[in-house]
Amino acid sequence: MKTLMVQGTTSDAGKSTLVAGLCRVLVNAGINVAPFKPQNMALNSAVTKDGGEIGRAQALQAIAAKVEARVDFNPILLKPNSDTGAQVIVHGKAISNMEAGKYHDYKKVAMQAVLESHHRLANDHEVLLVEGAGSPAEINLRAHDLANMGYAEAVDCPVILVADIDRGGVFAHLVGTLALLSESEQARVKGFIINRFRGDIKLLESGLDWLEERTGKPVLGVLPYLHDLALDAEDAVALDNKVMQAKVKIFVPLLPHMSNHTDFDPLRLQPNIDLQYIRIGQSLQGADLIIIPGSKNVTSDLSFLKQQGWQQEIEQHLRYGGKVMGICGGYQMLGKQIFDPEHIESHVEQISGLGLLDFTTTLTQNKTLSQVTASMTLKGETCQLKGYEIHCGVSTGPALNQPLLHIESDGTGKKQQTPDGCISDDGQIIASYLHGFFDCPEPTQAVLNWLGIKDMAQPVVDINQHREIQLERLADVCNEHLAMEKIQQIIAQGVNTPSSRT
Repeated sequence: MKTLMVQGTTSDAGKSTLVAGLCRVLVNAGINVAPFKPQNMALNSAVTKDGGEIGRAQALQAIAAKVEARVDFNPILLKPNSDTGAQVIVHGKAISNMEAGKYHDYKKVAMQAVLESHHRLANDHEVLLVEGAGSPAEINLRAHDLANMGYAEAVDCPVILVADIDRGGVFAHLVGTLALLSESEQARVKGFIINRFRGDIKLLESGLDWLEERTGKPVLGVLPYLHDLALDAEDAVALDNKVMQAKVKIFVPLLPHMSNHTDFDPLRLQPNIDLQYIRIGQSLQGADLIIIPGSKNVTSDLSFLKQQGWQQEIEQHLRYGGKVMGICGGYQMLGKQIFDPEHIESHVEQISGLGLLDFTTTLTQNKTLSQVTASMTLKGETCQLKGYEIHCGVSTGPALNQPLLHIESDGTGKKQQTPDGCISDDGQIIASYLHGFFDCPEPTQAVLNWLGIKDMAQPVVDINQHREIQLERLADVCNEHLAMEKIQQIIAQGVNTPSSRT
């Protein structure tokens, strides 16, 4: 198996998107390619068919590569639950919560897990496209590094360095990053890609010539700024989504530990929906629907929600006939109490919920991870949906006697009829543990009907079809603006590839 690693000069330089684009280019050329990220830190995750948890970006890259997502694509996933700690997930399963210092000591063990996954993938694929994390020039993180050059050195693979010109200082980013690498690491860098360029490329050419002369490394392409490119984000929340003359307003309180905000990407795409993330100091008033999102630290985020005065606004919203939905952690917040006796997410063992529904939740060590298909009956209409569960809570109480969903399959093919979530007696509140709730157009339309919005000017967008269109668009841009022949030569020849223009 041949391996190529994409590293960035900064976080959000475009590594995830570039790897997705290259995966689609190669698979369209008939090459058996797979994505890989040794270590990912993100609150957006996905569930693989075999019940493991990986970063959302690697799930997207798997779709780009037209392969089934598997835990080996992201062997180490860190999900922050405080400013200094994170849940550590190895090969798809949570092993413990660790503070930063403890995890630094754990890295030697983590590297073994990374290499195990690499070697397993080597048996199944021709090419592995690897995404680094953050920057390879983080001096304080160099010891036992497994996310960038530590991995590249361990598997002896070439590296392409990508930088975001839209941030400014792109030449300093590239030259400075290269200068901070060791001699052997510098030799691994086989070229540069500049991302998110706007303007006349002729005005950039003198800088590109200088960069190549200064470093002896080729510029493998300049990717344009892609307006309206809508693909699953790894972690950053896109806050701006104003829709003129929208028929429905949906507000989502922006919680500090909000997880899987990709749940709302399909709603952001709908031309008739104005979805807004409500930040500190802003009001939830004026919404047709308030959705309380998932959370990696439910007790902390619930306290934050109350401190913002949002509990009173949610109660007022319901009194005036508004609708509320809770997803996963947001579902748990709607109940009377949340118990965390084993300190799964924090040191708070008990907290009062919003008290809007009659049930309680207890957090447990056993984490539910599954892809599911389900049926939903809402306001007399029944539809099918697909989604995934990622939670360590068990909810019980009278409110659950009126479930929102019936899970029909847990991804293993085993048929079942397991209730999930609930509908309030007055029909104003719905809740579910299911992520990906709006990924299919039918449940999205059902929720709009529940809100009383039936006469939509345009049909509901199918995010799966939309994603395919975006990936093909991304592949076309890569083929047009990157030196794909040179990149494939780098993949074929490995570290010994000459670092000069041909």
